[in-house]
Amino acid sequence: MNWNYFIFFAIISLLFWVTGAWAGWKDRKTTALAATGCGLLVFFTFIVLMWISLERPPLRTMGETRLWYSFFLPLAGIIVYSRWRYKWILSFSTLLSAVFIGINLFKPEIHNKTLMPALQSPWFAPHVIVYMFAYALLGAAFVMAVYLLFSKKKYAEELDICDNLVYVGWAFLTIGMLFGALWAKEAWGTYWSWDPKETWAAATWLAYLVYIHYRLRRRSAADVALWILIVNFLLLQMCWWGINYLPSSQGTSVHTYNLS
Repeated sequence: MNWNYFIFFAIISLLFWVTGAWAGWKDRKTTALAATGCGLLVFFTFIVLMWISLERPPLRTMGETRLWYSFFLPLAGIIVYSRWRYKWILSFSTLLSAVFIGINLFKPEIHNKTLMPALQSPWFAPHVIVYMFAYALLGAAFVMAVYLLFSKKKYAEELDICDNLVYVGWAFLTIGMLFGALWAKEAWGTYWSWDPKETWAAATWLAYLVYIHYRLRRRSAADVALWILIVNFLLLQMCWWGINYLPSSQGTSVHTYNLS
């Protein structure tokens, strides 16, 4: 499978997701679930074909991780929609996914079979995949926070959805960090080295833990909680890709292989 075929899979997937979002607004749950599910199937087919073609997990470059994030965003959206029936969530998740797909189309990364020794570990794929799923759930919580903050709707049930997304996302974030520690021990001989990437990962993990504890103690302060979620999502973006552009990581971070 050549990367040039990505645009065709992406367009078909987006058409299905847009159809699902439209059906969600029209309260046609069956159509919404079916269309979104078909889009996920098409997109995941491309990921699998890329995996086979590259003879390695498509997780090495930033473009490849964006591929997984673009897949997990509608998945998180359909989970929220099927559980709580929020009409707008599929539209927001589709829009956010389209942004990352667009980035991949206009700024494709290098996709080849090369896999440096540190990445030839059984912990590599679980670590990145679990992290991307956690990022998608926390991204959905961010979307909910923006919607509630600027629509001025602070209903307890909707805030509880943010809480549930953060609980599950933070749990997967924790599992991803544990997988990463096991991977680091195997690759570099230590579980944790306070590499710039690891430092920002710890800061992001702690930031979402702050939100969880804040909500447990101050459930009435909705605005502050929502702003915490927004700030936390910015920290998450810094941890994911922003760190690569900081001087502290240039030539020193063991995670700079994502740029190659």
